[in-house]
Amino acid sequence: MKTLAERYTTILNRIHNAARRAGRHPDEITLVAVTKTWPVELNLAAYAAGMRHFGENHPEELARKAAAVAAHLGPDSGIVWHQIGVVQSRKTKFVAQHAGVLHALDRLKIANRLSRQLAGSGKILPVFLEVNLSGEASKSGFPCANWEEDATQQAELRKVVEHVTNLPGLSLYGLMTMAPWRVDETIIRTVFRRTRLLAEWMQAHFPAIQTPLRLSMGMTDDFEIAIEEGATHVRIGRAIFGERNRT
Repeated sequence: MKTLAERYTTILNRIHNAARRAGRHPDEITLVAVTKTWPVELNLAAYAAGMRHFGENHPEELARKAAAVAAHLGPDSGIVWHQIGVVQSRKTKFVAQHAGVLHALDRLKIANRLSRQLAGSGKILPVFLEVNLSGEASKSGFPCANWEEDATQQAELRKVVEHVTNLPGLSLYGLMTMAPWRVDETIIRTVFRRTRLLAEWMQAHFPAIQTPLRLSMGMTDDFEIAIEEGATHVRIGRAIFGERNRT
């Protein structure tokens, strides 16, 4: 059995190699260690191993862990908490207070609530727009299955971008997507490539976007493909921590 530090080093090496294969620098890639459902003690052990970016699915769990870890390490630990799961309206307050990055902005209603709750705090929350390129009904996100040809989807994206970029307290950071599960690698690669191309197209056609868009895509089973196709943030849990604690 490898130790936590050894598994972390293995993932860093795989990220390094994937970046090099794509002609990219490994420093372009942020590893978000997904600790959802695991106890706070694991976050502390992961911190000791060198991890600084932690991802949680549930806002209330993120809030609880962020407070507990800060009590142990102090407010200047360098940890960034990433809310990677879809946020329900009644839980936006936890994200506004404790998240450093939101990966799954899938509705303008959530953006509006976050902006109101961040008002007066001085905090700017970077947000990824979740985009659904696979067209799967089981996946959240703004519809983009036919973005290359569908003028309606393009127009809706423009409205979303203009709305989010004008909201106080939010900063449009990039796009997030998830590839289909248990499919051929060619399909996975195509979804990630199309997401990168969508970001490039949006950058060129939407004047409201003032900074380069990042790409949050890739998890334990496909993060190397995602890096080869342009991911800047990969969300990895199982490959570092093992099967999730479901108790």
